[in-house]
Amino acid sequence: MKKYSFKNDYAEGCHPNILAALSQTNLVQQNGYGEDEYSAEAKRLIQKKINNVDASVYFVSGGTQANLLVISSVLRPYESVIAAETGHIFTNETGAIEATGHKIHSVPTADGKLTPAHIQSVLDNHANKPHQLKQKLVYISNSTEIGTIYSRKELQELSDYCKDHQLYLFMDGARLGHALTSEANDMSLEDVSALTDIFYLGGTKNGALLGEAIAINNPKLQYDFDYNIKQKGALLAKGRILGIQFLELMKDDLYFDLARHANTQAMRIKAAFRENGITFLSETYTNQIFPILTNSQIEKLQRDFDFYIWQKIDETHSAIRLITSWSTNSDRVNELIHQIKSL
Repeated sequence: MKKYSFKNDYAEGCHPNILAALSQTNLVQQNGYGEDEYSAEAKRLIQKKINNVDASVYFVSGGTQANLLVISSVLRPYESVIAAETGHIFTNETGAIEATGHKIHSVPTADGKLTPAHIQSVLDNHANKPHQLKQKLVYISNSTEIGTIYSRKELQELSDYCKDHQLYLFMDGARLGHALTSEANDMSLEDVSALTDIFYLGGTKNGALLGEAIAINNPKLQYDFDYNIKQKGALLAKGRILGIQFLELMKDDLYFDLARHANTQAMRIKAAFRENGITFLSETYTNQIFPILTNSQIEKLQRDFDFYIWQKIDETHSAIRLITSWSTNSDRVNELIHQIKSL
């Protein structure tokens, strides 16, 4: 039997509703470049769910693309970005942001989350104006790259701090659905919109074939954003492909149902590890977990399951990363739990 993958949350294609909608609308003629009726309706649904009819919504194909487009569009040539050291733009995007001419100031954090104190430490080291870069944008992820989430209080504090210091706050929402449906979450999608200048809803990692929905809440940052999308090669002639997917995901809150399924399966696995006395690299309540195992325990699990060895702890232990998805099979989770109990 082929190994079952817990390596990422995009190993499968897409939710059947999306495939059906793409097929049913396939021969319906529509305007191109995101001006189709499906994209328009999906944008209206997103504006309604975030309670901000004035937000500008754009669909793009992927997370790195969304990050590059947002950051390159809002910053001037001498402005830079502050991010956690684990931030996706700093660790896993091949220097995409720096390639646009904007430096990323990374901050080490214990839990992948930024605080006002972290940001202040960067500002304090760049006070020699105009001889140093000017920090202008704060980048955060929710959920973070190590599975943690922001509370409403934490996001409110960041939002207030950024406003007080004339900084933009941008949330990478590649796994925002998982953050908002976590059992530990106390924040709504409406809160996210109210407390950030820009954020995006990730579809690629939550049931779509591909696609992210960028919501620009700050009116000052909306101007000519579509020009930046076109110039960076991100404006699809067949933009309907993205619009149809988000229309299906937003209908009847399918987006959140899929994320909730992924979280539930991950928490089942987490509970099994905990019951077996296993500790974790970080305390997570989303679809990513990071148990710390011996090398022999890792080898045993690798016989039937695929996952990343995330971080070496010492000569005999490493943290692995297990991720569940919108379609993770309960029976295969049961098999994994059975093996965990026998470690």
